[in-house]
Amino acid sequence: MGKDKKLVEAITSMAVDFPQWYTDVVKKAELIDYSSVRGCMIIKPYGYGIWELLQKQLDQRFKDTGHENVYMPMFIPESLLQKEKDHVEGFAPEVAWVTHGGDEKLNERLCVRPTSETLFCEHYANDIESYRDLPKLYNQWCSVVRWEKTTRPFLRSLEFLWQEGHTAHASEEEAQEETLRMLNVYADFCEEVLAIPMIKGQKTESEKFAGAKATYTIESLMHDGKALQSGTSHNFGDGFAKAFGIQFTDKDNKLKYVHQTSWGVSTRLLGAIIMVHGDDNGLVLPPAIAPTQVAIIPIAQHKEGVLDKANEIKALLSQNIRVKLDDSDKSSGWKFSEQEMKGIPVRVELGPKDIEKNQGVIVRRDNREKIFVSLDDIETKVQEVLEAVQKGLLEKAKAHKDENTFVATNMEEFEKIITTTPGFIKAMWCGDEACEETIKEKTKATARCIPFEQEKISDTCICCGKPADQMVYFARAY
Repeated sequence: MGKDKKLVEAITSMAVDFPQWYTDVVKKAELIDYSSVRGCMIIKPYGYGIWELLQKQLDQRFKDTGHENVYMPMFIPESLLQKEKDHVEGFAPEVAWVTHGGDEKLNERLCVRPTSETLFCEHYANDIESYRDLPKLYNQWCSVVRWEKTTRPFLRSLEFLWQEGHTAHASEEEAQEETLRMLNVYADFCEEVLAIPMIKGQKTESEKFAGAKATYTIESLMHDGKALQSGTSHNFGDGFAKAFGIQFTDKDNKLKYVHQTSWGVSTRLLGAIIMVHGDDNGLVLPPAIAPTQVAIIPIAQHKEGVLDKANEIKALLSQNIRVKLDDSDKSSGWKFSEQEMKGIPVRVELGPKDIEKNQGVIVRRDNREKIFVSLDDIETKVQEVLEAVQKGLLEKAKAHKDENTFVATNMEEFEKIITTTPGFIKAMWCGDEACEETIKEKTKATARCIPFEQEKISDTCICCGKPADQMVYFARAY
């Protein structure tokens, strides 16, 4: 048994050291490996398998809302990046530059894309002429580079995978409608597929995207009470259009500037999945994005008929479910431990005695419930259990978010909550950036968003005591 326990014992308890627990899980579950470049990760097949399923399902939602995929260059000329002043200033500290091509010094430095606004703007300026060319509903799946000082797998790395939507519209109203539509696409996807509940709202002026008119966000709460910005959607207005000369002839035969949006999520969502659903035995995956939804583990597989029956069950389940049969020579205990570490939602145990009784044992990863079921009904029952796991994970995550969302009416309450019971704190804010900065300096908590669903907690600002009519979610964050 000591050997079987080793895989789990290698994980630090999240209660003891949450950051180390997270690192242990991403390594032991074989999601990533470290590369020779600081801050860059190798996403291993299992980790990439989760990303592929996430990408496939999210991409379909983009297509269902009329978007098309394109691909832009990796490199951005410095002169192009400089065209939008606020944008370049916001990204300047994180930009990686290419200065040489082979042995020759380049006449103009090339930026390795940190994001692709300027590339899309250059393209739109050449491609849009008439109102008939609008709207442009484009999305790109790619990697970007941001030279971060502190890194952590999936959450913050020098290079990461993401998608970035970039759209152009004839009117301000259409752009705003698109901005909020895509924010809702993200929120629905995270809840329905990733089983993670989100808070939706608008970023404060100091927290918005560089160059945006307004930024909207979905925020989730991790096991340790920290928030994670899980996706953003930006309304650019016509600011970029004016900087890049993106004009069109409208129906009234007048030349007008387009209104643009941009929206994105990244492999950071894999970090959210780990930190929302994981436990001290490893990863816990929602069935919707689990590369393997069911692991069949034969007991005493050397005995006659066991592997034959296990393969028969695998063939049956594989018609509609992602199934793996572990017929390796490892002990059953080690296989159980490995299945739990990788977060496979359902385990089916099948041994000689089970076969005699024409039954199998279904074990849920989320709560370890064991269910004995006739092999005649196993396909139906496994489907039911997968649905129950998906639903149960969402309910558990919602309960955690609700139980760790607090209200503060003064700074004394605020500081006590953020120190003793970290989570979301709802508080009133006067709208002054000085108060926002003071709260951040005192508590290390930032304004996560001004939620669409407002509450009147009090009449005065949490910081300065002046009249306030905006309720804000604050939290310490990744």
